Amino acid sequence: NPAHFSQLLVNVGNPRARLSLFPLGSSYFTIRKAWLSNKISKTHKRNILLMGLPGAGKTSVGRIVGRSLRMPVIDIDDDVLETTWGMSVADKLSEVGGDRFIEEEGKAVCGFTATGSVISLTGSNPLHPDAMQDLKRSGLVVYLDVETEDVMQRLSRMKVNRIVGQVAGISMREILQYRKQFYEKWLDARVLCGPGDSVEDVAKKVLRTLSRYEDSESETFISTRSETSSENDPKFFSDVVVEGLAPDGGLYVPKNGFPKLDQSEWLRIANMSYAMRGVAILENCIHPMDLSPVELSTMVHRAYRQNFTSPSVVPLKHLTENQYVLELFHGPTASFKDLALQLMPQLFAHCLPHMCNYLILVATSGDTGSAVLNGFSNLKDTDQERIGVLVFFPENGVSEIQKVQMTGFQQGNARSISVLSDFDFCQRTIKRMFGDSSLTGHIAVEYATVLSTANSINWARLLPQVVYHCSAYMDLLKNGVLTFGEPIDVCIPTGNFGNAMSALYAKQMGIPIRKVIQYVHLMVTYDLRDRKLFVSSSPAIDILKSSNLERFIHHVSGGDGNLVRDLFFKLERDQFFKVSEALLQEIKMDVQAGWCSEDDCLRAIHEVHTRTGYVMDTHTAVGKVVASRIHDKTCPLVICSTAHPGKFAPVVLKALQCRNIPKDPTEQLDKLCTIGGQEHMHEGLLNCLRNSRDDPYKICPADFNVLSEEVEAMIQDSFMKVH
Repeated sequence: NPAHFSQLLVNVGNPRARLSLFPLGSSYFTIRKAWLSNKISKTHKRNILLMGLPGAGKTSVGRIVGRSLRMPVIDIDDDVLETTWGMSVADKLSEVGGDRFIEEEGKAVCGFTATGSVISLTGSNPLHPDAMQDLKRSGLVVYLDVETEDVMQRLSRMKVNRIVGQVAGISMREILQYRKQFYEKWLDARVLCGPGDSVEDVAKKVLRTLSRYEDSESETFISTRSETSSENDPKFFSDVVVEGLAPDGGLYVPKNGFPKLDQSEWLRIANMSYAMRGVAILENCIHPMDLSPVELSTMVHRAYRQNFTSPSVVPLKHLTENQYVLELFHGPTASFKDLALQLMPQLFAHCLPHMCNYLILVATSGDTGSAVLNGFSNLKDTDQERIGVLVFFPENGVSEIQKVQMTGFQQGNARSISVLSDFDFCQRTIKRMFGDSSLTGHIAVEYATVLSTANSINWARLLPQVVYHCSAYMDLLKNGVLTFGEPIDVCIPTGNFGNAMSALYAKQMGIPIRKVIQYVHLMVTYDLRDRKLFVSSSPAIDILKSSNLERFIHHVSGGDGNLVRDLFFKLERDQFFKVSEALLQEIKMDVQAGWCSEDDCLRAIHEVHTRTGYVMDTHTAVGKVVASRIHDKTCPLVICSTAHPGKFAPVVLKALQCRNIPKDPTEQLDKLCTIGGQEHMHEGLLNCLRNSRDDPYKICPADFNVLSEEVEAMIQDSFMKVH
């Protein structure tokens, strides 16, 4: 569309311009190429602006970068401020005072122009907003995020008398901490510097960051069923988030795999909060052209700062011997799905084109449904007007509390429907809807609505889960349990394989995970023929056909798209496939697997509580049983606790040999707290139960056509009212 393309070119100098403003009819690839060629390729005209704390090494790093790129180097303090004022920065600060100094600095910098230069910005003040706005328009702002301790050591060796805020009663550490908020506001790219990094190390990281910024086409995605991405139609992060499932029925994965962080970066991340760990890790996985670091940081902090009951978000607790429990249930709906689904809706809304509506279809075995409904209902009103969520759950395949959490959503743009079948049918139905061109075409033409998904087949759902596996290792490191490089094993009660897959991706990023232990079978044949799904007390793993198994086969086969396509075509056609013995051996290099009975699960809950006082839910108990059977105890073992025990209170109370189990879910939660302690009260669960009503909810037969009609009815009711 020439008109929209012209609009893009007007905004070409703005690194925060939104590509998603352009309709699907525009060539995203062409638009992106135009933007990149203006933003990056003409590096001889654009500036590289190095920003960071005083003592971060901006001047020294700038000289090295300038030499490497054969670009002029400018130091704002020495070459602009002191030249303009005819006196040193320290003398100017002494003459006019801190507040006035910032204004004077702003005037001087706003009158300065340069192109094609490496510019080292001043670190001595909080950065005048007008000056930064002016500088940001001229190029790329690179934040040298140096460890505070390293900065303190450097400053201790310098005569420091030109930093705004240096007054009696305020320590240098306080000044540095105060400064960071201003850098976080203006950066285009972050260079995460590890403890003890030299200026040469930092300069190399800057050059790597600039190269990544320029070469965004290396961070494209392919389908698990294709060999390579099409050069004429590459898929970027924004594309795969919106599309969910690849057109050939495969799942999207990064074409070149995950970035690997070095040891110094992990050591730096270990000392961060969970939210900042998330920012630092995800910045490496999402290209800044798709989502700027400033916007990503805002989303991550919004997701994790207020919505989790534990200050550490995912506390790691010692269980017994070398076993640790990673509690992933402190979010608003009390399951590990919250870790992804408090962030994923924000990513999804950011990536959407603005000219149509989107309906998110979700199949759930219990936890995903309530987490999706909660996450998307927290979006801004303007986003909720164009994004709807419809959840299908098996009527007899979820716990009563899980059902209460979902059936509270019966109106508006977030709703749930019970289906008289199992999870596999719900998931299979949604995949069939995506592949039904007559259905998707009708919805698109009649209602300007596109279908997408928030199950773990969607990349934006899976990606945030990588963070908590990294965070668990960081906590072990921080607590002195191990030193970096020593391995751990991770045990995951897995159903749809997304949690296990995210652990393997964390391993790819450099976390020394030796084995992923999971609750599945490892054999040459994957056979679903004549298999019936039995409901257990651990509904999240009551799944026969795991969606993310496809990503796993792609991963262990070295990205063999032809093999994956053939195997999963055979699975869809014949309900089974065989892998080679060689591939099975590759699989066993990454994972171990086991199983347990219902009695084993209940016995583990009771025994662990008796020995330690800790109360596990049923899924965690499955992980505990399998891990204790097959782990060799040569390294720490992290068991992922995927749900709060209160979500399965009747079964947990039975396992704890509680007599007279109450029928009321609220009383069950109270009873659990009486046994396990008040820390087992989950406010989100309690509020959900208190606010629940006995209103009827919709129950549908296991019929594709009936559920398709429900999809269309929701679109009519939700979007046609608005538009």
